[in-house]
Amino acid sequence: MSGSDAGNHRLTDRQIADRLATLEGWVRSPDGVRISRRFTFKGFAPAVEMANLAAWLGNRRDHHPDIAFGWGYCEVSYTTHDAGGLTQKDLDAAAALNALVA
Repeated sequence: MSGSDAGNHRLTDRQIADRLATLEGWVRSPDGVRISRRFTFKGFAPAVEMANLAAWLGNRRDHHPDIAFGWGYCEVSYTTHDAGGLTQKDLDAAAALNALVA
């Protein structure tokens, strides 16, 4: 397995639970295939800025989130589509986004 493939293998439920315990604000979807965090703001402009930040980070990491936003909120979700669930890439991207907004 090459280094770039290492992040593309689905994680076990235990691996995901252990890592999520260290990621403030992130929750696993009921079907278990994605993690999401909802950021709240007072207004529309900060929500757009958050969406842009998540998109920028996705481009930098070559791992793009799903983003939904509107007045007062931005929700960012990660999954690895080609793996059919959560991989190390998703958890690392969530941690990187948390670090940017800390």
